[in-house]
Amino acid sequence: MKLSIVIPARNESRNIGSTVDAVVARCTDAGFPYELLVVDDGSSDATSAEVNRRRDGNASIRLITNTGPHGFGYAIRCGLDHYTGDAVVIMMADCSDSPDDLITYYRVLSEQAECAFGSRWIHSSVVTDYPAFKKPINRLVNNLLMILFGIRYNDITNAFKGYRRSVIDGCRPLISPHFNLTVELPLKAIVRGYSYVVVPISWRNRMIGTSALKLHEMGSRYLFIVLYVLLEKLLTRDDYHRRDR
Repeated sequence: MKLSIVIPARNESRNIGSTVDAVVARCTDAGFPYELLVVDDGSSDATSAEVNRRRDGNASIRLITNTGPHGFGYAIRCGLDHYTGDAVVIMMADCSDSPDDLITYYRVLSEQAECAFGSRWIHSSVVTDYPAFKKPINRLVNNLLMILFGIRYNDITNAFKGYRRSVIDGCRPLISPHFNLTVELPLKAIVRGYSYVVVPISWRNRMIGTSALKLHEMGSRYLFIVLYVLLEKLLTRDDYHRRDR
């Protein structure tokens, strides 16, 4: 199984080099086929230059430029239109996600389930310097999602997840332009009947730069996507449910 890793990046020149180096080293050590796609989402700094410097001599590293509308969701959707692997993992550019967890995801996706969902809030997960003001909001939102959708997975809002190609194809069209894509994709996968395994992961707060996620701007967008997928679950009589051939 070839694994694609899609990393959206906007003005991450101080982080993207370390992220790419760590992912390449870990995947190379593991010995499985992979490609690393960095999607430059309209950066005005040296993000692209940092990636280009590393892809010379390494055909597994690809740089994609998002020439359409910019936004976290748009950048991921651009990457999902260009990846060539049998499965794909969405990963952050700021060194917050651990490359070691890619190995766990690979095993899940190749041997166990169609989706690999990491959780930062279960036994054996490791979280470092999570912002104190964000944690109550995160736990409240995720607990509400668990109740609304009748699931036991408690970290839906985390972007770092893996999917087989059949899941990505089965969840199209994706409509979220911003960080709400991190909710749309896993909820659609669950509602449409794809199998998933939840594993503990490691996460650490970025050490350089600031997050582009603005909670006060995203609330209504998250709510729209949640209601959109919930209405599909309640009203469509499984019209969009997976169809095994």
